[in-house]
Amino acid sequence: MAGATIVSTGTNYVHDIVTAGFGLIADEPERAGGTGAGPAPYDYYLASLAACTAITLRMYAQKKGWELGRLTVDLVLRKDEAGHATVQRTLRSDAALDEAQWTRLLEIVANTPVTKTMREGADIQTVRGA
Repeated sequence: MAGATIVSTGTNYVHDIVTAGFGLIADEPERAGGTGAGPAPYDYYLASLAACTAITLRMYAQKKGWELGRLTVDLVLRKDEAGHATVQRTLRSDAALDEAQWTRLLEIVANTPVTKTMREGADIQTVRGA
């Protein structure tokens, strides 16, 4: 089970996050009224997908005995005029992977845990705390 707690700091949109014992900061960029003190929520959204992608591919490559080299996962989120979001994920590796390996890696990334949750959605239940 994963969890996170976020607490306002009193500085406009700056918030402190604690997750898995690590401290993070969330904010909005200056152009959106924030101070730019930390990544914005969509930045964390993309970072979670990129991290899951990279970790899953590294695990798979190690299991297969493949040298993955330096793996880079780039993500860009765009919204169309109707507000529909599309994430473009680009993978790069400096290892000499053949076409069959790339084909398999692209199949694997379609089903990483975070990819599946983002694609299929999650029920979000909100309650008032005491």
